[in-house]
Amino acid sequence: MNDARQRPPIRSRSRRRAVLAAVASTCLFLGFLGILAPTAQAAHTVGAATVTGPVTGGKGAVVLQGTTFDLASVGYRQSEFFLSGTATSYTSAAPLGSDGRWSVTPASTAPYTTRIVMNRPSNPARFNGTVVVEWLNVSAGLDVAPEWIYTHNELIREGYAWIGVSAQATGVAATRAADPVRYAALSHPGDSYSYDIFSQAGQAVRDSAATILGGLHPRAVLAEGESQSAFRLTTYIDAVQPLAHAYDGFLVHSRAGFAAALSQAPQADVPTPAVVRFRTDTDVPVLTVQTETDLMLLGYLTARQQDTARLRFWEVAGTAHADDYVANVGAADTGDGAVSLRELGTMLDPPTGTPGFSCAAPINTGPAHYAMDAAQHALRSWVLTGIPPTKTPQLQVTTGSDGTPAFVLDANGNATGGVRTPAVDAPVAALSGLGQTGSAQFCFLFGTTTPFSGAKLAALYPTHAEFVRQWVTRTAAAVAAGTIRPADAADLVEAAVRSDIGG
Repeated sequence: MNDARQRPPIRSRSRRRAVLAAVASTCLFLGFLGILAPTAQAAHTVGAATVTGPVTGGKGAVVLQGTTFDLASVGYRQSEFFLSGTATSYTSAAPLGSDGRWSVTPASTAPYTTRIVMNRPSNPARFNGTVVVEWLNVSAGLDVAPEWIYTHNELIREGYAWIGVSAQATGVAATRAADPVRYAALSHPGDSYSYDIFSQAGQAVRDSAATILGGLHPRAVLAEGESQSAFRLTTYIDAVQPLAHAYDGFLVHSRAGFAAALSQAPQADVPTPAVVRFRTDTDVPVLTVQTETDLMLLGYLTARQQDTARLRFWEVAGTAHADDYVANVGAADTGDGAVSLRELGTMLDPPTGTPGFSCAAPINTGPAHYAMDAAQHALRSWVLTGIPPTKTPQLQVTTGSDGTPAFVLDANGNATGGVRTPAVDAPVAALSGLGQTGSAQFCFLFGTTTPFSGAKLAALYPTHAEFVRQWVTRTAAAVAAGTIRPADAADLVEAAVRSDIGG
């Protein structure tokens, strides 16, 4: 029986702040971990946001680019709320350093009204006590929910609640323009205030659970974001989380070597350095998942870090910053297993783009969403039990005579090291986060797929049974490593059995 509704939140905010203050005041050395206590900063009380809704009216639909199937068909429901309050921007008396140990202080304030979108189990008994709060991505000029798309199968089958936050001005403006009647109340003062708006959203999940979650009580509230949102979460973790303590853990997906500005026009500009690492004294777990594209094309290679007691880094072989799943497949994936078989076939006949644009080469059809499902589970488990995910190796990188870094490839053209999946260890194609060109703005982010020839497939897998054996063995190894969920593994195995690969 799920008793998440009867349990208190995983942490008392006042207790956590008291503990942090005590640790900071004595500069306690965590001996066996080799980590200093968190850098002391003046606490910043997160403002109380007013939550209104559910929002209705206008054209009658939530404006958000996410999944496209009927949530009711998988036992979920969607609601939308307005979040209003006074947000704070931040500044720093000293330049922000690459180590992420930033000391920032509140600067100006401004009123705002934004919106949040909530997806949760229709049956309250299915709620697992964890709320995922996603910083919606605005790279395309509108609110997009890539983390919901990547991980919704895990979220739905395990009973999470998910909340998407319009934290940035671009998303708010685009949403209001799409339905001026429904969203007439929205007003955003600028992205310098986005960090505090995101803090207030996280706190509202706890304070206004009766409204937002229909009375369900969260045990853990996790912050997540991909790509552009990950750039801002990097800054949030280093600058704001030590003040606000609004979240119990972070899943950062596809960050770059740099981070978003702390403050920007029309407020005072507070830039971040060219290379930004996570502070090693973070008070909550941070799990970072990186693709090949992120390392080489977005500069993350320069910001690589080693695992610590509160930091884990996954670099997933064969993956791209954007891929076929998030562009073409994931939005309609109801979790019935059909996608696994389709993806296996697509690796042998990959698309060159997505509706709206085409790239010069077939795009990446790799296994990122399976790794993201596993990362979602790993972070929740880490927050609730204190047991971190197993450490994983970094992708292997070499440096050419001209100083240019490159991945070390295996005999099949796939990157070595990193998080392994059957797609790269029992491969039917060379999967890469690199090598893509095209006239479309975002083509370089989509990586490539190079299908193996019939002759190569026959040499690797003389019989269908041999292909299935190798695929199942590699899938089982990933499950044992905690980087593929058992439910996904079952779909992957079924796909291999039903395929005609081998022989």
